[in-house]
Amino acid sequence: MGYFLLAVPAALVMRRLGYKSGFLIGLALFSLGTALFWPAATVARYSFFLVALFIIASGLSFLETASNPFVAQLGDPRTAARRLNLAQAFNPLGSIMGVLVGTIFIFSGIELRPDQVASLQAQHKYTAYLHSETMRVVAPYLVLSALTLLMLILIAVTRFPSALREAEQQESSRSSFGALLHHPHFLLAVAAQFAYVGAQVGTWSYLISYIQAYAHQPEKVAGYFLTGTLVLFGIGRFFSAWLMRFIHPSRLMAVYALLNAGLAALGVIFPGWLGVYALLLTSFFMSLMYPTIFAQGIRGLGENTKIGGSLIVMSIVGGAVLTPVMGLLSVRFAGVAIAYIVPFLAYVFIAIYSFADLRLMRTVRVTPAKLT
Repeated sequence: MGYFLLAVPAALVMRRLGYKSGFLIGLALFSLGTALFWPAATVARYSFFLVALFIIASGLSFLETASNPFVAQLGDPRTAARRLNLAQAFNPLGSIMGVLVGTIFIFSGIELRPDQVASLQAQHKYTAYLHSETMRVVAPYLVLSALTLLMLILIAVTRFPSALREAEQQESSRSSFGALLHHPHFLLAVAAQFAYVGAQVGTWSYLISYIQAYAHQPEKVAGYFLTGTLVLFGIGRFFSAWLMRFIHPSRLMAVYALLNAGLAALGVIFPGWLGVYALLLTSFFMSLMYPTIFAQGIRGLGENTKIGGSLIVMSIVGGAVLTPVMGLLSVRFAGVAIAYIVPFLAYVFIAIYSFADLRLMRTVRVTPAKLT
């Protein structure tokens, strides 16, 4: 909801104040949200954690809305997708560190059996156990809050390119939402990003449960498997950025989407180690999708780049829509495997979008403005 509600306000703020304001506001909100994990853990209220996560997501909404078009416009428009993939290739390093930190410092490794829970409750010790488990989130999130504040200070004292500031001044006076309706490649990109983020978040969110259910591994071991799939995600970003020197981004994404549809189908049909390895491998092929869809979506928008980028960021709400759909399916059919039909359908749609984007590029000549 933070992405959905704050993306357009972020674009409007940056249209008036520039990209730098977006970075600073985003980092400030992110730092505040992570710091709030301390009082949330202290009072042990789920609603408090949700408020903190909403503030974090609001900050990320500003950062996403600023950083993607910022990188896309810093160079030749023809290589924007490759540039975005290269820039975002560093994101998985953070994801990997996050999962490792969570697995090592947040997961205690203690998984109580029902009889052990009953015993602790009888001794009036269960509340203390829950409190100690919850407080394990405090130290990692306070460290993250401090690091984010340091990044805010560094960006605050950094000078931005003068050519970009001139382009922003022109954009602020001419951009409009209505003009975006005349760009079919942009409208398709919004839908494709919705499907992709839903598939990505859903795949990773249920992977630990999938491994526990069908490979019969404990939570901590499943956490390391999740770390491994994020490593594949990072490798895929770097490899795809290099491969785009020879293959058009949309054509490469079409191939990747078809491969992921097949892998997701294996996860549904063959729950077990085969399904686990298939789902782990999807991270490699999904790696190029977010930055490529974003870059292709804002292609040729000119003065509407910030507004268009904000609407693509809004489509990240797909992760909040498709993930609970997967949960409903897993409950309805008493198994996590069937839930992966949702990512399967999402990848089929992304493949269709990729082929459609290639066709649109052949029929409509796009000449985006270039910064010099």
